[in-house]
Amino acid sequence: MIKVVLADDQGLVRTGFRMILSAEDDLQVVGEAADGLEAVELVTRLEPDVVLMDIRMPGLDGIEATRRAVAMRPNVRIVVLTTFDLDEYVYAALQAGASAFLLKDAKESQLIAAIRVVADGGSLFAPKVTQRLIARFAESRSQTSIQLPTLTAREREVLGLVARGLSNAEIAELLIISEHTAKTHVASLLQKLGLRSRVQAVVVAYESGLVRPGSGAPIGPE
Repeated sequence: MIKVVLADDQGLVRTGFRMILSAEDDLQVVGEAADGLEAVELVTRLEPDVVLMDIRMPGLDGIEATRRAVAMRPNVRIVVLTTFDLDEYVYAALQAGASAFLLKDAKESQLIAAIRVVADGGSLFAPKVTQRLIARFAESRSQTSIQLPTLTAREREVLGLVARGLSNAEIAELLIISEHTAKTHVASLLQKLGLRSRVQAVVVAYESGLVRPGSGAPIGPE
């Protein structure tokens, strides 16, 4: 059973999400929050697997609430939901530790899939807000590049392939290694770089100059 907390300042929105999720046998809504501070408190007290986090909430917004929740419970997975397709929100959500970013007009099936993907350790960002936004922010960042000295040559190669949107199976096929070995390389580079998700790895790949804008593909579930 995947335990979910709903964080949105609109009661009707939370009710709608609860109705959608209650129809799924493997999803359980364990708490609701009307603002960011309450969301962080529920994450600490209830230890949910996933939080559906609105961005614009009174008191403490969803980005800061995500940052605090992840700091307190590193294993919690945050699905950021918003009506605003704004670049700065996506990048801020990435940096705060979100594992998924979806617009509120996403289909019910996409929302449910996102919860299951992140609960299983994956990442999922709406296709139209993924790679172009990461690339745009990478281009506008400081010219000071992030260094990757701790990565082996093979891990750097795998990071580049992750940034191009390849799955573990596709990486394994391309490098002629087992899928298990590919997964191990991905897990190792994430650990060395202190990252929570493949999407954050894409940002690092761009900011380090390992991958250039325009060479990648949208990131989906692993």
